[in-house]
Amino acid sequence: MLKKIALTAGLVTLLSGCASGLSPVSVGLITDVKGPITATTAAGGKTGTACATTIIGLINKGDASIAAAKANGNIGTIATADYHTKGFYPFFGETCVNVTGN
Repeated sequence: MLKKIALTAGLVTLLSGCASGLSPVSVGLITDVKGPITATTAAGGKTGTACATTIIGLINKGDASIAAAKANGNIGTIATADYHTKGFYPFFGETCVNVTGN
């Protein structure tokens, strides 16, 4: 019995807070939310995206920085920067940063 309680407590601890990302609302069981980071007065003809993912909070990889999105879109001046977070809690999550500019 003590073994089952310890295992359950361990699993709850392991899965709490896993696979979460930016969101203007709380991250729920299924998340698909977009939100703003920044905007300028510059014009935006090009688009760049950079993403980071997590699997059960144990395998986390990627570069979802504005600098990476800017480089991926060959953008010199940023007009807007937004993010898109999607996932299935607590198993998988992905946050992408999308920038526009010239």
